[in-house]
Amino acid sequence: MGKSKDFVSVDLEKIYLAGKEYHVRTGRGSVSVVVYGDQDKPALITYPDLALNHTSCFQGLFFCPEAASLLLHNFCIYHISPPGHELGAAPVSHTKPVPTADELADQIIEVLNFFGLGTVMCMGVTAGAYILTLFAMKYRERVLGLILVSPLCRAPSWTEWFYNKMIINLLYFYGMCGLVKEFMLQRYFSKEVRGSSEFPEADIVQACRRLLDERQSTNVSRFLEAMNRRPDLTSGLRRLRCRTLVFVGDNSPFHCEALHLTSKMDRRYSALVEVQACGSMVTEEQPHAMLIPMEYFFMGYGLHRPCLFDSPRSPLSPSCISPELLSPESMGLKLKPIKTRASLDN
Repeated sequence: MGKSKDFVSVDLEKIYLAGKEYHVRTGRGSVSVVVYGDQDKPALITYPDLALNHTSCFQGLFFCPEAASLLLHNFCIYHISPPGHELGAAPVSHTKPVPTADELADQIIEVLNFFGLGTVMCMGVTAGAYILTLFAMKYRERVLGLILVSPLCRAPSWTEWFYNKMIINLLYFYGMCGLVKEFMLQRYFSKEVRGSSEFPEADIVQACRRLLDERQSTNVSRFLEAMNRRPDLTSGLRRLRCRTLVFVGDNSPFHCEALHLTSKMDRRYSALVEVQACGSMVTEEQPHAMLIPMEYFFMGYGLHRPCLFDSPRSPLSPSCISPELLSPESMGLKLKPIKTRASLDN
């Protein structure tokens, strides 16, 4: 007799809650990696956005029962935190040089080698998406595919550079103060969930605000400094041959960046999903919007294995889907409220 859906979802949640943290020594310092699931399964690497870690950037996605079924049943999850962003991290010494984006990408290959991993699937959000894209360019043979959420790819504009410098100075003089937290929340979430005089702040925003209180301002400042010096990746995007699935909220401040990235990639290997009424952090604000595009994406690799139950939101049957990444139009027909762009102006 098969297990009930509720029982299976509870089992998957237990797997996620039973993660083990490793501190991997690299040539550029120690990196925290939290591992969930069976390490004999294919690997899914995650990297969060600025000032976040896996609990504040990916928990909404992994606590969504349908996503838990899709991801934890088919992958072992390796959550990599930027240096000093893990839970309980101590301040990084001021005497240590600020890492470059290249060095952060190089840390990932050392993590893969530590765990004896070959090729991996990657999922990153904004700054984390940039680091994983750079990693995929440098180590193409180690990346199966990219799932990028509100990604960056260009060097910062003068406006962004100045804005980031202002936040770095606030972090230095005042720490994770109220103004810095507001800047961060605007970066992550749409205006709708951030609340107003008429509507209360959403629970996910309140939870993120509390988690930001735990961040070491020095460590956040160092990651932001690295991103403020990031090189432009545009010229290398078309040479990427791993399939890439891009999500972006249409209220994200990085919406134009995501459109630019997708327009410069080889369209045979990439697809864009725009999520309506959503900010940058689709993983937290609208995780259900990611489910069916990811199912199609994984089936293209033969990585999707049916669980004891399939998502009630998904009409997919692995036995009858062609093992190709379906077009953005097809994904848009399956998921609402999502709009997709099949073609973009260069």
